[in-house]
Amino acid sequence: MADMSLKKYEMPHQNAKVRSSNFKEVALGYTEETAMKEANRCLQCKHKPCVAGCPVNVQIPEFIKLIGEGDFEGACEKIKETNSLPAICGRVCPQESQCEQLCVRAKKGEAVGIGRLERFAADWFMENRQDNTECTIRNGKKVAVIGSGPAGLTCAGDLAKKGYEVTIFEAFHVPGGVLMYGIPEFRLPKALVQKEIESVKQLGVNIMTNMVIGKVLSLDELVEEGFEAIFIGSGAGLPSFLGIPGENLNGVYSANEFLTRINLMKAYKYPEADTPVRVTKNVAVVGGGNVAMDAARCAKRLGAENVYIVYRRSEEEMPARIEEVHHAKEEGIILKILSNPTRIIGTEDGWVKGMECIEMELGEPDASGRRRPVPKEGSEHVLEVETVIMAIGQSPNPLIKSTTPDLETQKWGGIIVNEDTGATSKEGVYAGGDAVTGAATVILAMGAGRKAATAIDEYLSR
Repeated sequence: MADMSLKKYEMPHQNAKVRSSNFKEVALGYTEETAMKEANRCLQCKHKPCVAGCPVNVQIPEFIKLIGEGDFEGACEKIKETNSLPAICGRVCPQESQCEQLCVRAKKGEAVGIGRLERFAADWFMENRQDNTECTIRNGKKVAVIGSGPAGLTCAGDLAKKGYEVTIFEAFHVPGGVLMYGIPEFRLPKALVQKEIESVKQLGVNIMTNMVIGKVLSLDELVEEGFEAIFIGSGAGLPSFLGIPGENLNGVYSANEFLTRINLMKAYKYPEADTPVRVTKNVAVVGGGNVAMDAARCAKRLGAENVYIVYRRSEEEMPARIEEVHHAKEEGIILKILSNPTRIIGTEDGWVKGMECIEMELGEPDASGRRRPVPKEGSEHVLEVETVIMAIGQSPNPLIKSTTPDLETQKWGGIIVNEDTGATSKEGVYAGGDAVTGAATVILAMGAGRKAATAIDEYLSR
């Protein structure tokens, strides 16, 4: 009989005061006992509404049922039928706006903790079993995947399972893409990411690092080397700026650079690591998404006393996950909502000493459906900060497009694809994830990778 508790079973977390000064994981995960209790809250609906909310079509009631029965290995294997990165998805997917939003239990109370249970199953498997996945017999056809982020890893893994010889070309010196350079250790441990990547490599996928496609090799040169199809999953690594005076001052970072130095280049270990980040007493992070929350929480952990999130709309309209906003506030991050920067003020020697902002009020909805922020006359004020981090979005790097004239892109840089297949304007080339949509979620990128893998298989099987 189902457990009819209206609330999810709590998952323990590090104390906010303690965790705000370390980079250890915040959420500590379910015990076996708690996971089985939470699993028993699932009603095992026959029509499975939650599955419709999952971009990679995980058979959610089935894996939850296995957890409830104590078959944790079986639960993980069920998830891996459609999701090759379960430990990652269980931590960073916005379940509250996807699978859990459609959960029947959410109509009266809280949804089943689908994300927490996915994380539990994946972690249990990593700790208690070895992934002995064997390589599928190869069919003699080669596919190149550009980028080893969630879209690329998913596409590569699915194609390897189908028998293709897959090589991933990664620009950085470590595979993982945004999973390694963009998401902090306290949300997504890097050792865990590398374990997930190892499971993809066990399928027979080859990963080549320090390979900047568009510079080291072009798409046409990959074709000349025998690759019969190409998937572009190179992400969105080009930062956006506001274009206001003072953005060229010392002490102004893009969130991309700030987080890459901390996560991938381990600046949080300075002076043990040789990649320092200058963090001052007062820091402003401009933006309201998950990246802004990550940057702000990192700055706090690096010793900043006052960290401000400066966002032009209200808290309710922040695109960041509710959980991330909640954790940030617990850790002492200060929200400066309905506020927009107009210029960054510098010292005589070129360093940041403040940021001028203007208060905003919400007007009529814009094209996104959110109410448009409108400046409030005479409300200019100065926020005294010495570091400013811009976290207002990213777009795809133009390098691949600049060396591939027949690859059609949007004006802002996103690659134009067929929505059903991920096919681009160039024969045999497919794309998905942030390289197409701009910065989005890990699971949506994975969904695009799966869709493209299916289409590539059909293309090469003609």
